[in-house]
Amino acid sequence: MTMSQLPYSTIIVSGDDAFDFLQAQLAADLSRLSDGTSPSRARTDQEQGRTVGNAVLSAWCNPKGRVICLLRVAQADGAYSLTLPTELTEEVVKRLTMFRFRARVEFAVTQTAPRQLGVKGTFDTWQLENLRAGVPEILQAQSEKFTPHMLNLDLLGAVSVDKGCYPGQEIVARTHFRGTTKRRCLRFESSEPVSPGDKVFDGERDVGEVVNVIGNELLAVVPTDGTGMELSVGGIPLRHIPLDS
Repeated sequence: MTMSQLPYSTIIVSGDDAFDFLQAQLAADLSRLSDGTSPSRARTDQEQGRTVGNAVLSAWCNPKGRVICLLRVAQADGAYSLTLPTELTEEVVKRLTMFRFRARVEFAVTQTAPRQLGVKGTFDTWQLENLRAGVPEILQAQSEKFTPHMLNLDLLGAVSVDKGCYPGQEIVARTHFRGTTKRRCLRFESSEPVSPGDKVFDGERDVGEVVNVIGNELLAVVPTDGTGMELSVGGIPLRHIPLDS
């Protein structure tokens, strides 16, 4: 897949206030970025969470703590690149602009290069590897439906509970410190194809929803004890598979 065929776009955020603006909007701690032009502090690999090259995975949440989109944030030459699915890009730029107020920041949209996503082989392989590792893909159909904990974004380092305020931070922190995560994103295999948005059932009880599907492999948000349930989608049985490390 060539660069122009990637269904991802990149928002370039520049200006004197770019770091402070993004740090107050995005859920990850951007001081982890390694370019050196913003504040930084040493972190262990475990604390840094999931990175792509020198990029950081970050959620952007609404005030109710629901994930609007998942971004790959990198830093270069004093500007920041936010890579996300193209179908969400226009709306995300529009909404970020609404929060700009007097901040000295500018937005520009560019094409995404495979390296910005960490694609080393084919895009299809990259997507499948992400699914198997439990990294969700948030498109319009999934936007603002799930909290970061439901999508395991706390485990992927895409949210911070101690960096300061950002939209949804209070809900994220409360869930983290109270240990009240009742649903998580788990990996399954189905005997027949299913679709994103399909409901997951435990018998006749609706207990979750399919998030992403590739072939007969899928990620679904289900109760945290879902590995021991006999789950199905439209009568199609699901078999739990551990996430790749």
